[in-house]
Amino acid sequence: MRDTELYEQILGLKEPWKVWEVELNIEEGRVEIRVEHPEGMRWKCPHCARELSCYDHSPERTWRHLDTCQLETHLHARIPRVQCPEHGVVQVSVPWAEERGRFTLLMERFIIQALLACQTTQGACDLVRISWDQAWHVAERAVARGQSRKEAVLTPRIGVDEKAFRKGHSYMTVVNDIDRGTVEYVTEDREKASLERYYAGLTDEQRAGIEAVAMDMWEPYVQATLEAVPLAKEKIVYDRFHIMQHLTRAVDKVRKAENRVLSQEGDERLKKTKYLWLTTEENLSEKQQPTFAALKRSDLKTARAWGIKENLRNLWSYTSPGWAKRFFGKWYQWASRSRLEPMKKVAQMLQRRLENVVTYCKHFVTNAVAEGLNSKIMSLKRRAGGFRNAENFKTAIYFHCGGLSLNP
Repeated sequence: MRDTELYEQILGLKEPWKVWEVELNIEEGRVEIRVEHPEGMRWKCPHCARELSCYDHSPERTWRHLDTCQLETHLHARIPRVQCPEHGVVQVSVPWAEERGRFTLLMERFIIQALLACQTTQGACDLVRISWDQAWHVAERAVARGQSRKEAVLTPRIGVDEKAFRKGHSYMTVVNDIDRGTVEYVTEDREKASLERYYAGLTDEQRAGIEAVAMDMWEPYVQATLEAVPLAKEKIVYDRFHIMQHLTRAVDKVRKAENRVLSQEGDERLKKTKYLWLTTEENLSEKQQPTFAALKRSDLKTARAWGIKENLRNLWSYTSPGWAKRFFGKWYQWASRSRLEPMKKVAQMLQRRLENVVTYCKHFVTNAVAEGLNSKIMSLKRRAGGFRNAENFKTAIYFHCGGLSLNP
């Protein structure tokens, strides 16, 4: 078999394209393939598929292909252009690459898989032997391709959360599909307008099809949802994990205040115990468990605050909003009479928002999916050592967490 026939099979070329020449450059570690077509061919307009004669050719272009014989393989061709009465002079489509692509379809697929596997652009670059800009261009094209293919489907249960982009008060709003476990929307800031832009991109049917929205108690998100989603007051569910975070911080405030008083008296029971109170009890190590067991049975204010916090977990075992309210009423009396100001403040905050706390008993949704996606996003951020700008960060989130059809 001649080398030209071999590379026609490797490239999967069909009529009218033929491999005209194969040049092996051992010194540079490259294989140069030149592809041509017979004269007198008629070509289809890429926009309307009208068959037309060749108008002229664009300057020669080069595409990187998968390595062959451990050598970089480059394909060269001059692409015909046609003069369409409707669309003017346009370049025809070629079977080995997408429009404006720098790589063949097979090579672009390989780069996408390398990016997904490595989870860092530089890691994929080292594996595939391309530049950072080339790899990122493929990722951007893949995200654009995936978003263009995405169909407008109903998303009954969504989660809304914020994600810190960089140090300081630089945030992004992330909307996820709870059932599919994918990021549906990312935008800068955490303002009311940030979430409004997501809702504005939905059809009336999609907005009406939203059954539950899990979120923290950030008021701009609440207001945006109330204005955009029909019957939203019954659909907003304040996330149980965020609620428990508020209580955990309150316990820590009690611990700090009590530790200052005890230290002055020479009592060091609370010294170096911060993470015992912050960590979920079942996640404590065997070494930590006996120490914590003694602390939580003590007469410390911190132990009392921890008990109040842990008791509220029972709220989410109820399947009836009415019974959940009854339970909360008893818990609220305990917390508000505890003489522990941080716990009282959180209890009062929950009392004011109780209606959308107990909606959990109807929808049974949390932002656990969002927390999982946040962990993945943070991992991407750490591996990349940060991102050059917000747009790159958004592209990375969509690429790795968007559930998009990325391949050409």
